[in-house]
Amino acid sequence: MDPVIIVGAGPVGLTLALALARQQVPSVVLDEGSGKDEPRLARTVVLREDTAALVQRLTGADLDRAGLRWAGWRSMRRKQVIREVAFDDTADPVPLHSADPAPLHIAQHVLTGALRAALEGERLVKVVVDSRLDGVEQEASGVTAHTRGPRGTWWRGSHLVGCDGPRSTVRKLLDVRFPGRTAVERHAVAALRVELPWADEALLHRTPPWRTSGPSAGEVTGRPLPDGVWRLDWLLPPGKDLVTPELLVARIRETLAGWSGGSTPPYELLDTGVHTVHHRLARRWRVGRVFLAGDAAHLLGAFGAQGLDEGLRDADNLAWKLALAWHHGPREALLDSYQAERRAVVSARLRAADQALPLLRGGGGIRAYVPGAARGHDVLLTDGHLGRGPLGAVGGYEESPLAPRHLEAEVPVGTAPGAQVQDVRVTAEDGSFVQLRDRLGRGALLVLLIAPGTGVWERRHWVSAGIMPRLAAAVTALPSPAELLVAEGYPGAAAHTVLLIRPDGHLVAALNGVRAADLYAAAEAALGGPATPQSLQGAQGSQETKGAQEASAAGAAAGSSAK
Repeated sequence: MDPVIIVGAGPVGLTLALALARQQVPSVVLDEGSGKDEPRLARTVVLREDTAALVQRLTGADLDRAGLRWAGWRSMRRKQVIREVAFDDTADPVPLHSADPAPLHIAQHVLTGALRAALEGERLVKVVVDSRLDGVEQEASGVTAHTRGPRGTWWRGSHLVGCDGPRSTVRKLLDVRFPGRTAVERHAVAALRVELPWADEALLHRTPPWRTSGPSAGEVTGRPLPDGVWRLDWLLPPGKDLVTPELLVARIRETLAGWSGGSTPPYELLDTGVHTVHHRLARRWRVGRVFLAGDAAHLLGAFGAQGLDEGLRDADNLAWKLALAWHHGPREALLDSYQAERRAVVSARLRAADQALPLLRGGGGIRAYVPGAARGHDVLLTDGHLGRGPLGAVGGYEESPLAPRHLEAEVPVGTAPGAQVQDVRVTAEDGSFVQLRDRLGRGALLVLLIAPGTGVWERRHWVSAGIMPRLAAAVTALPSPAELLVAEGYPGAAAHTVLLIRPDGHLVAALNGVRAADLYAAAEAALGGPATPQSLQGAQGSQETKGAQEASAAGAAAGSSAK
């Protein structure tokens, strides 16, 4: 069977390629560039703990050393500290269950480098540089893409995913509209090495006292990186006024002096830039066998919302669905659910940001006389930067078309159906103790039994006792491969609760005990419904070609004469 064609070798495209490879699906990554990334410390990303865990799981890289997990966050207005947030101890290797997990701040070129390094030894992924897409054709059996450049040729794939950024060629070739707002906000950005009073703490400072006039006086954000480097962002006034070097240096000096008690401390300027925030959302994310992901599908970023973080969630959501279709034949409802789930989540965040913008960035009016309004705005902004509240919280798939309906044995737990599961220690089928999130992304559903006391006994003592044999039989009978795990406990779950979890870590359902019929129904719903005769036929064909995956990835190109 042909590989998946991925257009774009940024973090989203590379993450998707690695995620597919972990599920034994070959891919070809078409990289328009040279395969080398320019170091830019003024271009950084903030990842939540679960997306950072995703990248770390795929790459095996120590991202905590490559980036920095903040020790805390403070929100200031004028001379007053409005809010302080302390994050988990970064020495804790698994701070994934806390209400305030530390975000990971990392330079984008460092993140991309870790992904590229992981791909170097991956036999199922072929990265082709200097390859610019200029044509896509698709039919019922697959997709054909044409690239121009030194390596211009035709490529044949089972599916194609456009991860090629805001000016996506894939999106334009599909004639998909990309409506939204241009230049919602602009920020002047500087990366510098300096010692500030808040070691490893990020901060948002609104209306700093040293800026007494001008519309650009309102806001500056400081985010630390490793090795004493800081990224500073100054909110610019609306318009297209040029940010001159003189203006930027003046802002740097007055900001550092204001934070350091009156005199500018020594600093080394490393990089500068202007970050422009756009808000756009593609009308369609799937057209037949072609999909859009990352900035090709959406642009967001006001109030600290991280577009790349959402792009990585796109890749995680799409990878297991493409893998299932590649191995077992197409399930159209499952593939359609990618757009239904991801577009709804991003649309909600864009809508929340657009509704909050006039309130938070406007001036005067009745809001100036509302007691506590400024403090409430600071809280809202902080939550947006930290990935919480209406502006930044991770969206769930509660209304997903994959959500099961009318399960008699369903019970509530600490995670809502459709939301990302919390990380707990589990016992794997081989008896080893691992973290739950270490078992994600393998293409299999996860069935988690809550059984207090199992952690202190060897697996051989309880694997054949109580409800375990019945549960193991029910798992074996599911319509898709599934892994059975056992945990001492899970937030809000009673003993003998059974959790069904998708390969991307979202909860399908929690059941009261071993209810084989409900477990099967929930699994079937999570896979898009009953398998069709066409998908069963595709599954048989995929088994016949499974041994040729490496050859498919390496020999994906079909010459122009073959076309």
